[in-house]
Amino acid sequence: MASLWRAAMGSSTQSNDDYDGVEFWTNPERTGWLTKQGEYIKTWRRRWFVLKQGKLFWFKEANITRGSKSRGVIPVANCLTVKGAEDVLNKQFAFELSTRSDTMYFIADSEKEKEDWINSIGRCIVQHSRSVTHDEILDYDSRK
Repeated sequence: MASLWRAAMGSSTQSNDDYDGVEFWTNPERTGWLTKQGEYIKTWRRRWFVLKQGKLFWFKEANITRGSKSRGVIPVANCLTVKGAEDVLNKQFAFELSTRSDTMYFIADSEKEKEDWINSIGRCIVQHSRSVTHDEILDYDSRK
């Protein structure tokens, strides 16, 4: 999971203030409680998620203001797939978000919530995925 974080972020560290100007506290595309596995200590924790302008933020509490600090953020454009994962985790309402190198798992509160998150994140992946350049293709091919 730590490598998904690094892959999504493009590095191993990220400032909590580096949100590319995204005002996550106003008019988000989607918000809600999800349970996610910790990055280093693999316990499951309930977090408030906010999807806005191609970024998936999470917080400890649902009362989000301009001064709130996210516990993490994933640029969705760096993700390749989002799909159900009940069979993988053996947990009801589970889904996964994957990059080329890693996968992060989430658990929603209901089947409807799971499907709504998958649809919202899927649309976001399509809308915000960047064009792959020729150099990126050559770089990727050289690592195979």
